[in-house]
Amino acid sequence: MPRLALACEYDGSDFVGWQTQANGRAVQAVLTEAISAVAAEPIVVHGAGRTDAGVHAENQVAHFDTQSARTTRQWLLGINSNLPGDVSLRWIQEVPASFDARRSALWREYRYTIMSQPTRPARERRFVWWLRHGLDCGAMTAAASGWLGEHDFSAFRAAHCQSTTPMRRMIRIRIAQRPDRVELTFRANAFLYHMVRNLVGAMVSIGRGDVPVEWGRELLASADRRKGAMTAPAQGLTLAVVAYAEKFGLPRAEA
Repeated sequence: MPRLALACEYDGSDFVGWQTQANGRAVQAVLTEAISAVAAEPIVVHGAGRTDAGVHAENQVAHFDTQSARTTRQWLLGINSNLPGDVSLRWIQEVPASFDARRSALWREYRYTIMSQPTRPARERRFVWWLRHGLDCGAMTAAASGWLGEHDFSAFRAAHCQSTTPMRRMIRIRIAQRPDRVELTFRANAFLYHMVRNLVGAMVSIGRGDVPVEWGRELLASADRRKGAMTAPAQGLTLAVVAYAEKFGLPRAEA
């Protein structure tokens, strides 16, 4: 039975998240319905990771197995024609049976966008966290350096996280400052539930000067979420890249 991998992008504003749920519209459910229509058989879609309600994706990777024979072009055009306007496939291709969208991933990268300006945004309100005042990116960078490497990230883990271990390996944190916004990029082997949003909340507290730079390391060492800062709003977060070994021959997303 052939296995196909795909990458899709979506505006998460009107979804309850990636994972199919009984209480609302999910990306996985919408994608499953569209693929099943083209395959003319029931399909089970497995994603690289679960994004929360309101979180977006530029390159969410997934895989599915099928007995249906279609060309790559037929899959791509057929599935996209069955998807709503806020979800779209970027590519699809056959992969070895050993490929697993979640287990084969080498690392994931999320981007969080903060808009800093005196007035609230209208056009971009669903994709940024708006703050009236600027942030001290130097202080934020200094604090984030203490989170690199493998650590217990319990202090940034939501109460309902189902992961069996709080250990994660943070590969890179990048802060890009522009005239009207700050973009925070986090790359790790995997992330805990709400981990990125909790990291951003802590960085904003430091960038505002509410707490000293040293608090970032102290918070990590405490392994206590109760000592943490606010959870940043979902709409500023985007799953940007999921990376895989070259042997799978997948298109490379910008990293």
